[in-house]
Amino acid sequence: MKKIVITGQSGFIGSHLYNYLKYVSKDFEIIPFEDHFFKDEAKLKSIVKKADVLVHLAALNRHNDPDEIFKTNKQLVEKIINACNATNSKPHIIFASSTQEARDNPYGLSKKEGRLMFSKWAREKGATFTGLIIPNVFGPFGRPFYNSVVATFSYQLIHNKTPKIEVDARLKLIYVQELIEEIHRIIHKTIGNEKYYIKHTEETRVSEILTILTQYKNNYIIQNAIPELQTEFKRNLFNTFRSYIDIDKFYPVYLEKREDNRGFLVESVKERTGGQLFYSFTLPGITRGNHFHIRKIERFCVIKGQAIIRLRKIGTRKIVEYEVDGNNPAFIDIPIWYTHNITNIGKDEMITLFWSNEIFNPDDTDTFFEKV
Repeated sequence: MKKIVITGQSGFIGSHLYNYLKYVSKDFEIIPFEDHFFKDEAKLKSIVKKADVLVHLAALNRHNDPDEIFKTNKQLVEKIINACNATNSKPHIIFASSTQEARDNPYGLSKKEGRLMFSKWAREKGATFTGLIIPNVFGPFGRPFYNSVVATFSYQLIHNKTPKIEVDARLKLIYVQELIEEIHRIIHKTIGNEKYYIKHTEETRVSEILTILTQYKNNYIIQNAIPELQTEFKRNLFNTFRSYIDIDKFYPVYLEKREDNRGFLVESVKERTGGQLFYSFTLPGITRGNHFHIRKIERFCVIKGQAIIRLRKIGTRKIVEYEVDGNNPAFIDIPIWYTHNITNIGKDEMITLFWSNEIFNPDDTDTFFEKV
């Protein structure tokens, strides 16, 4: 197995790459990297020496002092090159540059400079180097006001703030999972290219993004309805949008119970997209699940019996628990990248209604097993 080092492992793209390699593909050995290793010369040398592949994602995107952006990003590249030279190491280096290389700003200039420095080193040492030119990246768990306008707008809408459009630019976008899968392919095939363009998968205006996200708030947050998600882009936007919900406070969402002399009726799923509805019978003490998804949207609704639904975000230890009862109908939607399970804690059989935005495909289940 190739040994992989990811600088910026705790960042937006880095955490997605780390989780994908560790929990989904499982075909590489990941050498853990922490940002403070850049300040420890001996540690950095030790890490570099072990690496077959080094994916350099660590970078300073924003700072009050523009000169600090260029200076910091250049220094990070220099430290990696110096560590490689000192240990006579020649890992395949994959460097995350940006389409902002073409712009006259400190971030873009620092990325271009770093790519050229790595290119020169690789040619001199006979090493493999891939300089990624990446368009705007969006996806779940990005940092608002830092990583992308999608993250910023989603955060603001969820927290009842009013987004503002500074410039209604036309953006070329790629979803973070699409980027990760391309990096995974580059690692597997050892693709070397000093200027490797990552193709965008969507092009749209900032105002169009805000319109869609505002519709998601109106549909999902206010009306408890799953919005129309007929394209991958809209599904990816929705999964990004809902990643900013505080699941500790938002769920369970209690449903209206309409009762009369016949019994009662509950509208458990309102959706404007396709999908699949199914149900299960679970015996007392039995647990179902212990898996996560990276694209599916799921809704759980216990309609008879008592249960505990547990969620844990991949890569973290915190477990969120919801105790639900069929006599007090409520739903819980499962975020992507959260492993989850449901346990019957009652004395009788439990009936659970499940909804997913896609029909089950045994050849592409999007289901990865991991205990909560």
